[in-house]
Amino acid sequence: MRALLSLILLSGPAWAGDCPPAPDHGARLAALIAAAQAAATEPEARRITDDMWALWTDAPDARAQELLNAGMERRAAYDFAGAARAFDALVAYCPDYAEGYNQRAFVAFLRQDYAAALEDLERALALTPDHIPALAGKALTLMGLGRMDEGQAVLRAALALNPWLPERGLLIAAPGKDI
Repeated sequence: MRALLSLILLSGPAWAGDCPPAPDHGARLAALIAAAQAAATEPEARRITDDMWALWTDAPDARAQELLNAGMERRAAYDFAGAARAFDALVAYCPDYAEGYNQRAFVAFLRQDYAAALEDLERALALTPDHIPALAGKALTLMGLGRMDEGQAVLRAALALNPWLPERGLLIAAPGKDI
């Protein structure tokens, strides 16, 4: 695996600009968001969320998918530097693919580099405004930066799209209002 990642990363600049557009899953994602909002149970919502993740992680082509998968594997192995390199290469290759930024933001968040995470989350959301994990990540990042009111507002926006997010437990009731 390490050899494959090295090969991908070393040959990355030759790919720059060759990335096709990300698959258009807009209609399917809208249907899944509606289904999540209507879900009656957490297990049902979890299955719907898994289907959403399958769309977000559907990279534009095989090269992009290899970079995304390699970065996610590195992150899962707590190799944050290796994950960051893979996501850097993915973003360089596919600058219009939101998940590259979202995944790189997650690595920055885990490293407590909230400023870098926020920058990538903003880019992901500019590309895909209904990217629920990027919204939830932005909420957590803002809270990590001590910007609680902003973080809570963004968390509410994410929960409006999917009320079953695990982050719902971090929602703070506004004075005089229910959660």
